[in-house]
Amino acid sequence: MTYVEIKDGTHDVEIALAYGTAYNFTGARVYKNSYCFLHAAAAEKLTHATELARRLGYRLLIFDALRPSEAQWVLWNHTPDPDFLTDPRKGSPHSRGVAVDLTLVDDTGQPLDMGTTFDAFTPRSFHGDANISPQAQRNRLLLLGIMSTAGWDFYSKEWWHYQLFKPRSYPLVADQQLAKPMMA
Repeated sequence: MTYVEIKDGTHDVEIALAYGTAYNFTGARVYKNSYCFLHAAAAEKLTHATELARRLGYRLLIFDALRPSEAQWVLWNHTPDPDFLTDPRKGSPHSRGVAVDLTLVDDTGQPLDMGTTFDAFTPRSFHGDANISPQAQRNRLLLLGIMSTAGWDFYSKEWWHYQLFKPRSYPLVADQQLAKPMMA
């Protein structure tokens, strides 16, 4: 398995891993060490998305990427909601290193208005929600266009979630398999 560490300096993205802090829906830090990894195939598509965003004057801000299986269990045990979290027994695309949660930031580093915050587990987070401002709708469509053009699939209930097609064709990743463990 080849996993690439994504860093601000080497991948022209901003990284603010939500589960490396207490500022997430659990209210507690999930990752002891905040490393941002992706499967090599996903890292390549992220580079393409980064280039597309940059041409339009934006950067990508990553909230989450590879999530070890152990972390998926922490999230699931806190909020077992299959609309917003994959049951760890099925294996999340995040736990395979082929999903990324992100948004766009402008040239001042400000995140664009997407109508909800990251991990807002409500119908307002759905890509097609019409109860957000027209500007937020445009921003979501801009992110969707960038990510789709770069070869990513999307999840209809989370404007921030993108994954490779056929994610189950990639193996699950446990924390001890990582070059730099995130949980221990």
